Amino acid sequence: MTLALPTDQSVVALEGVTKHFASGTLALAGVDLAIAGGEFVSILGPSGCGKSTALRLIAGLGEPTAGAISWRGTKPGAPRNGLDVGFVFQEPTLMPWATVARNVGLPLALAGVAPDIAGKRVAQALERVGLGQFRDAYPRELSGGMKMRVAIARALVTDAPLLLMDEPFAALDEITRFKLNDDLIALWHAVGNTVVFVTHSVFESVYLSSRIVVMTPRPGRVHADLAIDAPLPRDESFRTSAEYAGYCRTVSQALARAMAQTGDRP
Repeated sequence: MTLALPTDQSVVALEGVTKHFASGTLALAGVDLAIAGGEFVSILGPSGCGKSTALRLIAGLGEPTAGAISWRGTKPGAPRNGLDVGFVFQEPTLMPWATVARNVGLPLALAGVAPDIAGKRVAQALERVGLGQFRDAYPRELSGGMKMRVAIARALVTDAPLLLMDEPFAALDEITRFKLNDDLIALWHAVGNTVVFVTHSVFESVYLSSRIVVMTPRPGRVHADLAIDAPLPRDESFRTSAEYAGYCRTVSQALARAMAQTGDRP
C-alpha cells in the first residue's frame, strides 16, 4: 500500500523514486511516499533494502535515477536551504578536538549565524537533550548514549522542520537504547517537528512512530504503510501493554510478507 502523492500538507514526497548506482545495484524501484508535517515515520526493512538510500535522497545527499522528490513550497528537484533538514547518522561523527558546544554549533557556524544568536540556540538544543551542563566537555569524556544526544542536538540546533535519523541507536546497549527512545519521543512530542527514522527493529518502530513504512528487499519498494494510533506521550506502560504487543505483531507480519517478495534483483 502506498500513500497519496504530494499534498499541501506534505513536508516531503517521493514520486516514483528509483535509485540505480553505478556499481549496478538497484537500491530503490518506484518508491511513492508522502510525509506530512508533524509525523514520526519509521522506515522499516531488511538490510540492503534501500532505507538509508531513501533517507539520503530526501536529505539531498544524492539524486534519484528516476522519479522526483518534492519539498513543501518547492518544485520537484528544486534546491532547499541546507538548514531545512537535520540529519543524525548511525555514528555520532563528532569532532574529537571540539567541545560539545562547538560540535552542536557547527551547522550554525557553517551557515554564518551570528555568534550571539548561535550561542543561545546551542544552549537551547543542549537543554532539550539533557546535556546543558556538558557544553564544555569533550567527546572522549562522554558515554555512547551522551555522544548520540550531542548528535541529536546538532541536528536540532537549526530548528529544521524535518529531522532525518539513520539507525542512530543501533550500536547502543538495550538499556541505553530504551532510554533514548523515551527521550526522543518526548522531544518529538514537545518540539512538533517531522521525523523520518530508519530502523531494523519492529519494537523500536512501534514504540516511536505515528506511521511505519515497511520496505521490500532490494530493490526497495513500499510494501505496507501502517498507522500507529497509540496516544502520546508513551512510556514503559505502553511498552509492556497488550496494545503495543498487538501493533508489534501486525508490523512483524507485514515485514514477513515484505521479506517474501524477492523483487527484481540486478
